[in-house]
Amino acid sequence: MVSASVLVLSGFAWYAYHSLTNGLTTSNALGVLKNGPGHLDNAVNLLLIGLDSRKDQNGNDLPKQFVQDELHAGSSDIGYYNTNTLILMHIPANGGKVTAFSIPRDDYVQTYNGDGTRQGMHKIKEAYGYAYSAAHDKLSAQGVTGADLEHQSREYGREATLATVQNLLGVPIDHFAEVNLLGFYDIAQVLQPIQVCLKHPVNDNYSGADFPAGLNNLNAKQALAFVRQRHGLTNGDLDRTHRQQAFLSSVVHKLKTEGIFSDLGKMQDLFNVVKKDMVIDNQWNVLDFASQATNLTGGNVAFNTLPITGFATENGESVNTVDPAYLKQVVQATFGEGASQPSGGKKSSSGQKAAPATVDVYNGSGIAGAASNELKDLASAGYTAGQAANASQPQSTTTVAYGAGAQQAAQQIAGRLNTSPAAASSSVPAGHVQITLGTDFTAPAPGSNGSSSGSSSGASGSGSSGSQPSPSPTFAGNTVKMGGIPCVD
Repeated sequence: MVSASVLVLSGFAWYAYHSLTNGLTTSNALGVLKNGPGHLDNAVNLLLIGLDSRKDQNGNDLPKQFVQDELHAGSSDIGYYNTNTLILMHIPANGGKVTAFSIPRDDYVQTYNGDGTRQGMHKIKEAYGYAYSAAHDKLSAQGVTGADLEHQSREYGREATLATVQNLLGVPIDHFAEVNLLGFYDIAQVLQPIQVCLKHPVNDNYSGADFPAGLNNLNAKQALAFVRQRHGLTNGDLDRTHRQQAFLSSVVHKLKTEGIFSDLGKMQDLFNVVKKDMVIDNQWNVLDFASQATNLTGGNVAFNTLPITGFATENGESVNTVDPAYLKQVVQATFGEGASQPSGGKKSSSGQKAAPATVDVYNGSGIAGAASNELKDLASAGYTAGQAANASQPQSTTTVAYGAGAQQAAQQIAGRLNTSPAAASSSVPAGHVQITLGTDFTAPAPGSNGSSSGSSSGASGSGSSGSQPSPSPTFAGNTVKMGGIPCVD
């Protein structure tokens, strides 16, 4: 986001572009999402990933004294490869208002590997680390060592994070940028002091945040404490997401108003940090993106934090419970995915027009009548009803398979049911989608919108999947609007 802002407003964009892209670290992780949901227009969805790792890009521990004194982040063993910050931004094709959602790090959801296989129910922040660990062990056994081992293992972590977020929210991810604690610190060090505003004084020994109420000018160490504090805040992690949103607004405000774009030395320092500490996808043409994303620096950006349904304890850890079906509905509606459909024809529950296909539903869930009820719901969404019958045997997970010509409909239905990505099958007739309901399937409650929440909402601690969504989105806390220095808790 910072690099895009630099390119948008600088008077030497071509120099900046070539300087930035020469030596930039890129990732192939987006390639695993090729079968995910698509856009209706040329909008761009950008996922910002903050990795809570105390290691450099090659897997080396950061100096102990630096981690403890400057980052105030404990030992290098803490944090592992958790994605403690996930912000999904939507940049409209027509240059309208940019909207962004922070995903609370402790949301308890179905997590995925990049190949679409399920990791299980975990905190969303853990998808990266589970995939990294599995890949690290496998690659190490194959003889991969050193920096190559770290780089390849992290690719699996990125793929898992992208797949998990895309499956959870049901919208495509077009680009991503990843930065770790050191990268954040380095960027803040180039830009310091950075002004932020607090509604109340804080003094937190865990993060090192010790600030009075009102405006505060922060150095790099203080900036990291500001965005990491959660202890002592009324809503804990949820309030921390607002800190992160406010910090981004303050950084862009500083870039725009304090002449940094005309300071070639400071610009070069910023580029050097981005190249050293940041990873972006290899499909990202930063200059083209900058021409579309002028509203990132124009103040026309609204940040919200996705809602939770409550709290629970899973495997001895505190988690946030969520309603995946509702999250999909909120994000798709806010991003306008499926909102600009031609007239005529029914639409699926996600707002997209139902793609042509005949749907067959088989019941392996053990819930009487589940197949026929689900088939009725799919027919009302615009798909052609096929047959409903019992599966040959029970199965644990709900699956979606498709025959020739039915891939688009299958992908829509997989998103609707929150299953693993739909798979092609030669045993499914052409033009048909075959759904086999598993024991993880939860039928929608009477009076709901008919959209089953599927596997994620059927698991323990996953939220009130059968509840009726409210007519207007409900977010966690107030909206943080960019364009100045917002004051937060």
